[in-house]
Amino acid sequence: MEMLVFTILKAVIIGIVISAPMGPVGVLCIQRTLDRGRRAGFYTGVGAAISDLCYCLITAFGLSLIEEFLTNHQDVIQLIGSLVLVGFGVYLFRKNPVANLRKTSRTTASPKADILTGFLFTVSNPLIIFLIIGLFARFNFLDSAMQIYHHISGFLFIMAGALAWWWFITWAINKIRSHFNLRSMWLINRITGTIIFIFAAAGILTSASNLLN
Repeated sequence: MEMLVFTILKAVIIGIVISAPMGPVGVLCIQRTLDRGRRAGFYTGVGAAISDLCYCLITAFGLSLIEEFLTNHQDVIQLIGSLVLVGFGVYLFRKNPVANLRKTSRTTASPKADILTGFLFTVSNPLIIFLIIGLFARFNFLDSAMQIYHHISGFLFIMAGALAWWWFITWAINKIRSHFNLRSMWLINRITGTIIFIFAAAGILTSASNLLN
């Protein structure tokens, strides 16, 4: 029982730490919370959490294969993911929040679409695996003494920790949304698109340079 409790605590911490770095998906989550409400932002975080859980499972059950795969294909994956981010960045930069607010509820993006984009944003960055490997090693998360129910509980609470992080972020952003007017939302779109574009451009330059060398 004691090992199960410690496994759950470690899993929650791992889930939060994996989600906490404010990369492109974090910026997108904030932008959507401000633009379309907390639910849209949280669903984006759910997609990111699902992607993180997938990478955790892959790391746990195929560590040697992952290392070889990343060594051989890391630059190609980063290049493709960065190109996807360029498209998202341009879209957000050009997006008009005033026009969006004038649309009817029928044109509001569905939760499935929010989850999918959150997932794609996160899964396009396989380098998160190196963070997961470090966390697993730091917390001895794959202890050989652990039973199958320890592992199942651990992965479930990694997901719970990630979801708790996104719940908190969207709650905090939603609390200050009253300080944002339409112009502020327009600026947020521009800033968000620019930040995502910069992330993507850096990834393209790095991966392209590595592929050409």
